[in-house]
Amino acid sequence: MIRRAAVPLLVVLATLLLASSPGTAAAPRERRVETVTIATTGWGHGVGLSQYGARNRAAAGQSYRTIVQHYYPGTSFANAYGNLRVLITADTSRDVVVLARPGLKAASLGAHKTWRLPGKYRGKAITLWRIQPQGKRSRISFRVGSWHVWRSAKGDAQFSAGSQPTVLVTPKGRAAYRGALRSTSTNASGTSRDTVNVLPVDSYLRGVVPSEVPASWPAAAVRAQAVAARTYAIYERRAHRTRYYDLCDTAHCQVYRGFKKEHPNATAAVRATARKVLMYGGRPAFTQFSASNGGWSVAGQFPYLRAREDTFDHGIPGDPKGRDFSAAAITRNWPGIGDLVSIDVSARDPEDHRVTEVTVVGSNFTQTVSGAQLKSWLDLNSTLFTITYL
Repeated sequence: MIRRAAVPLLVVLATLLLASSPGTAAAPRERRVETVTIATTGWGHGVGLSQYGARNRAAAGQSYRTIVQHYYPGTSFANAYGNLRVLITADTSRDVVVLARPGLKAASLGAHKTWRLPGKYRGKAITLWRIQPQGKRSRISFRVGSWHVWRSAKGDAQFSAGSQPTVLVTPKGRAAYRGALRSTSTNASGTSRDTVNVLPVDSYLRGVVPSEVPASWPAAAVRAQAVAARTYAIYERRAHRTRYYDLCDTAHCQVYRGFKKEHPNATAAVRATARKVLMYGGRPAFTQFSASNGGWSVAGQFPYLRAREDTFDHGIPGDPKGRDFSAAAITRNWPGIGDLVSIDVSARDPEDHRVTEVTVVGSNFTQTVSGAQLKSWLDLNSTLFTITYL
């Protein structure tokens, strides 16, 4: 699912307190509220495809084509080809280290040369291979007890093993990936490097789809996710042609966990929808998606991302999901507001029913806050919520 990182609470509060007025006139003191219950429905931003809505539509017999064209009306199908460049965020070091394996190759992008890597050195098995920046060149080394330099390659370099996955060794652990693991320059001098996984679009999808939805869901729902995820990736590739990677591997883009996460059902969904993407106006559509819209989708930045009722989305399991907050957890956002007198939804979007404004009454003054700000502060699942208290 596509998300954005939450801004740390203290930073948000400090910014708001400096940028906004101190509130309205003092409110009359009334009875004190001790506990507030906020019940959310749905999970995420609610724009585009709803994963739980797609699951329910598939269970009702809708095809993946019907599902995606409900959530992205006005789009049409086309085919997409080529590779994607995926930033591997877990590899925070400047080098690229992989496990030795049969069929492993190294390539120099500057010299356009590829070498098959040996498995032994002086009769001993090589355990690891490494690429390090060496100015505008790449130093390729192997490990047998200690590190030994194998050669210096022109420009950036990469490891691959044909159709077999390669295991990347990172500071956070090991993970296997299809395609190539590239040491990619992030500056002109080549001294700063990131690890980027370069692989065919549908090979990438095999590690994305089961990371975004359960592969055990009805086949049409998993296929709909494959189309949405593939289209989103192609959109991002087109939008970032001058950047050294197309997408990241986290929820800031869409979740990609590589070879280990692959599942036969998800792979079947990728194959059943092979190369299929959604187009609008001759360009790939921006196919945002989230876990659940709670019954009302939210309008996005394009005509095919509409606000409308979704009768197949009933929220995530357990919705509406209520959470209790102490009065202190609410009032700490406004120093000096005093005791909490009331907190109520004061405005909703007429199209998607999301909360747009909340009014907080304290014993000293009254303050308003947006639904999105309250969601961020309290880590709510969505802005489709109700507030109750005694």
